[in-house]
Amino acid sequence: MSDPRNQLDLAAVQKRLEGARGRDYWRSLDDLAATPEFQDLLEREFPRQAVGWADDEDANEGRRNFLKVMGASLALAGMTACTRQPTEHIMPYVRQPEELIPGRPLFFATAMTVNGVANGLLAESHMGRPTKMEGNPEHPATLGACDPYSQASVLQLYDPDRSQALTFNGEIRSWGRFTGELREALALQKTKNGSGIRILTETVTSPTMAAQLRAIQQVYPSSKWHQWDPAGPHMARAGSVQAFGQPTNTYYDFTHANVVVSLDSDFLASGPGYLRYARQFSARRRIHEPSDSMNRLYVAEPMPTPTGTKADHRLQLRAGDIEEFAWGLAISLGIAEGPKNGENHDIYKWLGPMARDLQSNKGASLVIAGAHQPPIVHALAAIMNEKLGNVGKTVFYTDPIEANPGDQLASLMDLVKDLDAGAVDVLLILGGNPAFNSPVELGMRDRLKKAKLRIRLGLYADETTEVCQWQVPEAHFLETWGDARAFDGTITIQQPLIQPLYNGRSALQLLQNFTDQPESSPYDVVKGYWRTQHQGADFENWWRRAVHDGFVANSALPTKTPTVRGEALSARAGARHLGGKLEVIFRPDPTIFDGRFANNGWLQEMPKPVTKLTWDNAAILSPYDANRFGVQNGDMLKLTYDGRSLNAPVFIQPGHVNGATTLHLGYGRWAGGRAAKGMGFDPYGLRTSKALWQDVGMDAEKTSGKYLFASTQEFHTLETPDRRHIIHHGELDEFRKDPESIHRGAETPPRSLTLYPEWKYEGYAWGMAIDLNSCTGCGGCVVACQAENNIAVVGKDQVRRGRHMNWLRVDSYYQGNPNDPAIYNQPVPCMQCENAPCELVCPVQATSHSSEGLNDMVYNRCVGTKYCSNNCPYKVRRFNFYLFSDFETPSLKLLRNPDVTVRSRGVMEKCTYCVQRINSAKIDAERGDRSVRDGEIQTACQASCPTDAIVFGNINDKASRVAKLKANERNYGLLAELNTRPRTTYLASLRNPNPEIEA
Repeated sequence: MSDPRNQLDLAAVQKRLEGARGRDYWRSLDDLAATPEFQDLLEREFPRQAVGWADDEDANEGRRNFLKVMGASLALAGMTACTRQPTEHIMPYVRQPEELIPGRPLFFATAMTVNGVANGLLAESHMGRPTKMEGNPEHPATLGACDPYSQASVLQLYDPDRSQALTFNGEIRSWGRFTGELREALALQKTKNGSGIRILTETVTSPTMAAQLRAIQQVYPSSKWHQWDPAGPHMARAGSVQAFGQPTNTYYDFTHANVVVSLDSDFLASGPGYLRYARQFSARRRIHEPSDSMNRLYVAEPMPTPTGTKADHRLQLRAGDIEEFAWGLAISLGIAEGPKNGENHDIYKWLGPMARDLQSNKGASLVIAGAHQPPIVHALAAIMNEKLGNVGKTVFYTDPIEANPGDQLASLMDLVKDLDAGAVDVLLILGGNPAFNSPVELGMRDRLKKAKLRIRLGLYADETTEVCQWQVPEAHFLETWGDARAFDGTITIQQPLIQPLYNGRSALQLLQNFTDQPESSPYDVVKGYWRTQHQGADFENWWRRAVHDGFVANSALPTKTPTVRGEALSARAGARHLGGKLEVIFRPDPTIFDGRFANNGWLQEMPKPVTKLTWDNAAILSPYDANRFGVQNGDMLKLTYDGRSLNAPVFIQPGHVNGATTLHLGYGRWAGGRAAKGMGFDPYGLRTSKALWQDVGMDAEKTSGKYLFASTQEFHTLETPDRRHIIHHGELDEFRKDPESIHRGAETPPRSLTLYPEWKYEGYAWGMAIDLNSCTGCGGCVVACQAENNIAVVGKDQVRRGRHMNWLRVDSYYQGNPNDPAIYNQPVPCMQCENAPCELVCPVQATSHSSEGLNDMVYNRCVGTKYCSNNCPYKVRRFNFYLFSDFETPSLKLLRNPDVTVRSRGVMEKCTYCVQRINSAKIDAERGDRSVRDGEIQTACQASCPTDAIVFGNINDKASRVAKLKANERNYGLLAELNTRPRTTYLASLRNPNPEIEA
């Protein structure tokens, strides 16, 4: 809970667990301890949460003020209804474009990059307005899935806080004055061979931009190009150099991997290629028959991740101890020599069984090093994969996808050296935010000021803008042409869908000012580069195909088999001793990444996987360490590392390793937009170049003060005496022996047990099946639903009150010891019950049942009694306590899906199975005089899901995927004993533990 009063008594909790019968599941530590505050939350939770406003000391309005506001709003509403609206005139096209049909969206292939790596996308456009992003099903990096960053990029496009004008020291200037001053500076630099020019970019994989930078360095041979990405693959790059003597790109194929070992790698939910990896991995865990085989996953990590929740064996290790564990595994495999030493001796009993499992699956196994682990761990993983015969089968190597795969930290320090020497006359910063996210000891805010002419290209006026003279508004990727490489090197084309809203410029345009063709458009630059690279005769057809598809087919970099160097295994580090101090662990935030998405309300309000925090970061501790420091959720800790201190609130996370704290980067912003500023705290203030990701030696001291989190973990807790009916799971061997074992104790009443006449669903009967064995709990479906259905952002305060509006939530359940529990994920949309309790109590029939089984909402009937949410056992209905939707901001009017009603204050809303997509497919089918085909309709959550865990379709079609899944022995209905007959059902989760370890 966000404001607990009592110290958690772990001993008492443990005693309760020991006395529990069968499986005991819990949502949070307060739930587990059955604290009075948690019981009070259950009683007051939505839909009864409006009670208690007057008791909330932090409330902005009491009941009296609330009624005043309501009265004024109703009066104004009445006046508006009686006002004659002005006459408006519309004009049709004189010659309507052939491809443009009002009401019908168009889709265009494009790409978005994060850390320079491209994901292929399909952008949905309504009458020239991009409104939704989907994965490109043909692109090798996405396979049709879509990550949260790409989903939320549409909101970023229309963000009114974007940099909207060219400014000099905060004052608007003309483009002519800017280009004139830049050309004057460049003319002077030409006489010096460009010795004073420095260009700072993020990671570049764009072949076109790389060619531009090479051309600039030919004209200005003494100029320098630097790169800095705070969350870039620095360790993996250095690890490949250590293993092979040269930078090498590594990617994986999970299709044939029977055994996977993750060394602190969250490969199912983050990093280049994770959408493809998640699809391949989950396909190997899809059990249709008890005889089907299933892969096995071992995970060693400090903080629970989506990948860790899917592990068959999860090992809690401090981040710095992963190296010692990797050495132990290499020794067990006979690859390295030495003792299996280390502080944590208990986990070493697992090394032998793991090694034997890997050796029995040579060529069909995989060892993955996490992006944040030191180079030696990556080198060890490479050597183990080579010895296990995995290279060319599950592990592949190519040349680097980056244009310059050098050491970015060394590059940044070289820039600092030149700044200190006064050698930088012209500094061009293309994207990034080095004043905010560089290692703290470099003091980049002050050092950047030493450059004489400072030009910044950025989407927002942020921390780096404050220390630069020129702020150039950057064009969004949906506003300009570009290219980049995917995780495997596939050339991907970035196609714009809309003219720049704020007359922004792209990096390609800005770099053209350094050439003799400054007026060239981004389209001309990109197409011109590829014209020089194309080998065939018909370039125009090749180009049109590449733009249409969004990528160049068969353009992945060729694989190679590098030789492991004999000296790759450097001296083994000794055992680390904390000496009473904590290990500090820095990680990119799961929702706002390194801070670049901090002004995106969809991502800020997306509950983070596992913790379910929104709008915040925290100093994350284990329950054991929380007891050791005498702190609870929201208590403040003074964290001191390397002579620098930071005050941060505590969040207790079950399953977090003892002796460490995890700090997520990107918060604590003081510029960059209204949603970014003032949220959370800034871990970059402790992050140094010697500890980019983890280090020992942090002191923690409890201080005064209390911080209120907005975590959704305890919201919508299902009130049932036995949570075995909520989460069904088991082990593969048990399931093979007795398929009913995973449903033991659950009851499903007969269909005849109802007072109402049976409705015969003829024609279509829509239903959904969610495979919990595939779902990773990544939360991508939540953002996809928000983007598709015009769901409003409500802000931290309203989320804290339980009023967030997401139609789909992902619940996490824990089982076992709070210091090392098993974690289960469960997406919960509307169940679309055939016997829907909500329908019976609505006094105005605003919620009703369709002939195809949908539980429909008629918004203009709803009077906001909230009886329906009172009667919903699944707690999936959302009420608009205020007018959360923004009807005033001009740019946000372009954002909305025109096929979905924008709800107003006082209206209940919920998941509709994306009925607008259903109706569109039915219209197409009727025009073609046919039935809707299986798979023709994909709900927004289904389309975005990287693991293909969500399947939707017509259950009356017995040959459909959804009908077959509902006939699967793992299928069950949530709270089926209530006889609601939900159309949304689940497939139970299975794990495949190593019997040697389980024994």
